[in-house]
Amino acid sequence: MKQQHPPSSSQAQVSGFSPQPSDGLVPKPSDDDVLVRVENVSKKFCRDLKKSLWYGMKDLGSELIGRNRGSDELRPDEFWAVKDVSFELRRGECLGLIGRNGAGKTTLLRMLNGLIKPDKGRIEMCGRVGALIALGAGFNPILTGRENIYVNASVLGLSKKETNEKIDEIIEFSELGEFIDSPVQSYSSGMYVRLGFSTATIFTPDILMIDEIIAVGDFAFRAKCFDKIESIKNKTSVIFVTHNHHDLIRICQQGIILESGKALNKNEISKSLLIYQKLKQTNSRLNDGFLNFNYPFSNIYLKPEKTVYYWGETIVFKISFLINRIVEKGKIRISFMDYKDEVVSEWRSENNHDFLFFVKGKNDFIIKLCKIQLAPGEYYLNTIISESGISEYSVFSFKQIKIEIKGNAIGFSTYLLKSKIEKW
Repeated sequence: MKQQHPPSSSQAQVSGFSPQPSDGLVPKPSDDDVLVRVENVSKKFCRDLKKSLWYGMKDLGSELIGRNRGSDELRPDEFWAVKDVSFELRRGECLGLIGRNGAGKTTLLRMLNGLIKPDKGRIEMCGRVGALIALGAGFNPILTGRENIYVNASVLGLSKKETNEKIDEIIEFSELGEFIDSPVQSYSSGMYVRLGFSTATIFTPDILMIDEIIAVGDFAFRAKCFDKIESIKNKTSVIFVTHNHHDLIRICQQGIILESGKALNKNEISKSLLIYQKLKQTNSRLNDGFLNFNYPFSNIYLKPEKTVYYWGETIVFKISFLINRIVEKGKIRISFMDYKDEVVSEWRSENNHDFLFFVKGKNDFIIKLCKIQLAPGEYYLNTIISESGISEYSVFSFKQIKIEIKGNAIGFSTYLLKSKIEKW
């Protein structure tokens, strides 16, 4: 059964499916369902504590007598933390929330998770929700890690039998070992992340919301978290908040920029990052009107000839993309990144060749990087396509894939000097 929560006097409404799937009445959302629907959601806060308490008492009294105060009105010292945000998210879609500190990202997540109520608008969440928004949120500090798993599983609507079937898998993924039976108040921040992420994802929620807390974990566990998200994201809707652009590129297909509570419509993640870079470079706001620029590149496709190479071997890539105008001085850059998201090597077309000529429409190239000299291991590849004379962070696009280098390294070079690029 779909539960409808009555709107408050400020006309805010939150609705969704009941989290209890075992009563036989709750329909499971289909693969084509919109799992998250946000319609003109707004939330205001007050900078002054005394006024905030007084406003809260007045609003509560208005609700009790059924009086509806104009929700668009800001009283002294009030400000919009989130203002008129709308979007939809279907199963299999991953959305990145992008913005400066204080832009409203965490406030929006907290409203989506039901921790705070919007002052205006409507939120609809369908299915089971897993969330990692605040470090330690949802954990009882005096209970052990194991006991908190059972408590959180019951909140998600899992029976004790279902939790018993998954408990060993959760403990193994979290790598907490003997500490699983210690009170969580003795856990470090990294241990909180391990327990929270393991509990939230092992049961494959319909909606997964993650704030920046994954960054608290060590590098190896972060890589493990991203692999887990990759494995479940086709079955769920993911809302992801981070300041690490490489992580956004790795996980998300779409992005929304938040600035002073206002939001720009959903765009491809690369375009959203492009706009955000422009905002930072010019110190501008979303309503300044300068964002009507020509974004020429789209549908970027990068594929290596294979995903496993040996030290000293030549790596061959096929790359194609669409462009809506002629670019006479084009550039292509491929970055090799390690598991810490640090660039360990780069290839730039302009270093060994003249600038590239991009025709209007589809462009296809083959890139050969000769005698690769990278240490054995796994590397993520980022592609940036840009135009000479324009900052690479003004016109760029990313697609990220993974390759593996094997063999015994004989020497080591962080530069890829010999290369060849030709029309495909």
